Amino acid sequence: MNTKPIPFNRAFIDQSDLAFMNDAIVEGHISGVGKYTKLVESLLEFELNAQRCLLTTSCTHALEMSALLLNLMPGDEVIVPSYTFVSTANAFLLHGGTPVLVDSDPATKNITPDSIRSAITSRTRAVCVVHYGGVSAEMDEITTICNENGITLIEDNAHGLFGTYRGRPLGSFGDMSTLSFHETKNFTCGEGGALVINNPLFVERAEILREKGTDRSKFHLGLVDKYTWVDKGSSWVLSDLLAAVLWGQLSRRTEVQGRRSNLYKHYHRELGAWADLHQVQLPFCANDRQHTSHLFFLQFPDQVTRDLYISHMKMYGIAVTFHYQALHLSPFGRANSILSGELKGAENASRSLVRLPLFYSLAEEDVNRIVDATVNFEL
Repeated sequence: MNTKPIPFNRAFIDQSDLAFMNDAIVEGHISGVGKYTKLVESLLEFELNAQRCLLTTSCTHALEMSALLLNLMPGDEVIVPSYTFVSTANAFLLHGGTPVLVDSDPATKNITPDSIRSAITSRTRAVCVVHYGGVSAEMDEITTICNENGITLIEDNAHGLFGTYRGRPLGSFGDMSTLSFHETKNFTCGEGGALVINNPLFVERAEILREKGTDRSKFHLGLVDKYTWVDKGSSWVLSDLLAAVLWGQLSRRTEVQGRRSNLYKHYHRELGAWADLHQVQLPFCANDRQHTSHLFFLQFPDQVTRDLYISHMKMYGIAVTFHYQALHLSPFGRANSILSGELKGAENASRSLVRLPLFYSLAEEDVNRIVDATVNFEL
């Protein structure tokens, strides 16, 4: 039995990425808002048809910026899925809001229109949608709900860059959206993120928040002869060194997405019959949307089986891992948020879902090992 380790994830940095980084060093501008920052922001603005894209030090910080732009007051509520990473809720809690945790669709793990409707109150200020695994939520209906109720729509699009819903890019529906370039994402610079702004009313203040509460952006554009402190803010500007690496990654976006798509399809094709036989759920994406092949999961009938599978794969040297623990199951989540309805979908996913390795440099022979080890698992 081959037990050579297969990691869960391995970030791939190409020689061209390093060449762009070296170019930034040679040019002498390695702090933020340099040549490569501008290139990446322009590319993302074009691809997402956005008013403005601001590179940030992380997706978490981009979410915090979105919370600050809401001017949340005590008692204000923001609807978020319970089945998500803690940053989705924490950003709003940290800046004055109360997260309202709702359930997810059992098939996609996405927040649903019905769960949003049920959670809306007179105190609801925003809805934050997470496109789990890069599979779009039901954005037409969700957008309508937000418009009818005067609620700001935010997309946590950490998984969904270059995914689409009915031909439209994910991240282009909300008043603003956020991106992640963490090492686990399809495109990475180690740590990094972006705030994508679609509502022009938020552009000017977002620039100020990212520049430590100053109007420095106006100074760079020659609109003022000096910059000064005008608002709250923080140091959320991404280094141009990291932006250079990210530029290299995004320059290969068609190749990267194609490779990940092939791996995803391989898993679906080879594990479909086994999954049907053993009542194991595989990822689902409706025909009217294009996912990003960000992750591939198996959802087992129960936690005991899931845990046995993780141990089984470990014997083969294969690292598989569970994903989010629903926020409402944590002591802090229960104490600092509002729970809306029964959250069975989130709870089941927390207990029984496991993710398989899926990264650009994953070798074909390793994919076959993962498939073979999986079908050898006896439920």
